[in-house]
Amino acid sequence: MNTVKKVLIAAVGLAVIGVGGAYMYASQATPTRNIGPGAVNLAAPSAQLIEKGKYIATAGDCIACHTAPDGKQFAGGLSMATPIGALYSTNITPDKATGIGNYSLDDFDRAVRHGITPNGGTLYPAMPYPSYAKISDDDLRALYAYFMHGVAPVANANRASDIRWPLSLNFPLAIWRKMYAPPVAPLVLNKYESAMLARGAYLVQGLGHCGACHTPRASTMQELAQDESSPAYLSGGPVIDGWLAVNLRSNPAGGLGRWSEQDIVDTLSKARNDHSAVVGTPMAEVVSHSTQHMTKEDLTAMAAYLKSLSAGPAEKAAYKESNVTALALKSGREDGRGAQLYLDNCAACHRTDAKSNGKVFPALAGNPSVLSDDATSLIKLILEGSTLPSTQAAPSNLGMPGFAWRLSDEETAQLVTFVRQNWGNQASAVSAGEVARLRKQIKAEPVAAAH
Repeated sequence: MNTVKKVLIAAVGLAVIGVGGAYMYASQATPTRNIGPGAVNLAAPSAQLIEKGKYIATAGDCIACHTAPDGKQFAGGLSMATPIGALYSTNITPDKATGIGNYSLDDFDRAVRHGITPNGGTLYPAMPYPSYAKISDDDLRALYAYFMHGVAPVANANRASDIRWPLSLNFPLAIWRKMYAPPVAPLVLNKYESAMLARGAYLVQGLGHCGACHTPRASTMQELAQDESSPAYLSGGPVIDGWLAVNLRSNPAGGLGRWSEQDIVDTLSKARNDHSAVVGTPMAEVVSHSTQHMTKEDLTAMAAYLKSLSAGPAEKAAYKESNVTALALKSGREDGRGAQLYLDNCAACHRTDAKSNGKVFPALAGNPSVLSDDATSLIKLILEGSTLPSTQAAPSNLGMPGFAWRLSDEETAQLVTFVRQNWGNQASAVSAGEVARLRKQIKAEPVAAAH
């Protein structure tokens, strides 16, 4: 046997041993404790317990992922794109054949907080069980009571993912869970200076799972931090459905450093405040399905916690208020192509001072979404437009039209750059190539020729 054959055989043998060892590691059951019903009767729960569970489900935004467009509530079927194929959310109604009607409390706990199915498999972390690991036992019991007794059963078979073998194998997910998912443990509340901050931390870190979108991830896809002990926590996440998950820390340009607690409360309850607004579908759905229905006390606690966070990693952008551009636009002294495009397409709503009427149209001067180091959201907004959700506190569907049909890639880049570099905004320029790549992703056709 020649040397090459020996090396190949050895390599194959090592690969088999490695895969086998990984499979054995993944197959080892994860020990979990049985939490038991505690002091409540889960077989016949009180109306108060069911109502509490409904509120917890709302704070956790369960409906957003587990309800398909035009589908029945919690019956699953929502398609979620991933780089390796689409996932489909599961039916979490109490239907016994296709939902979770046969789940015991411990089955429910293992799924929600541990990411483990009743048959021992591992859920895709599209289910934010790393955040839900902090949900308290009492809240979990209430949540179980709601889904078993407050939700109507719907017969809707779960759809298998579009992920192909071997990427569809479950044991790599189990390895990921064992290596990176945090332990299931109640949040240590007494480390916070007040009960309000502790409540805000619980809602932001746990039920609200804000970090699932707004915290950057490692190459192995786990969040870089789970709480405020790291400056990476909530410092801005990836692009989701074409929209950037913004920095929620106290950075002065692309974060919430210049926002007040009331600005945050208004945004969570109305999708807008006096000078800014929610940008993009993902966060609009959070407000629509979840935060607008939460109590003022809980929203205030969340705002207080977010404002307690220091600035995250240094940002390239900056903001220093200036009226130079506004005066130049009013007097006709600003004649660059970006300025002309702004006057033709934007000034009617956002005004020449870019301060707009914040309660109707968000300001562009000093806006964190404008000043983000990543301009993806602003480019997508100009190309595709966006609509604010109608909320109980602000019952109006205000929308911005898309301009993809009107502006070429070069014009869009000039306009975005103008907005990011005037009125005191100091952010990087955008290229036509960046616009072209994003336009292709959202399949928005450009104009035939520049105007």
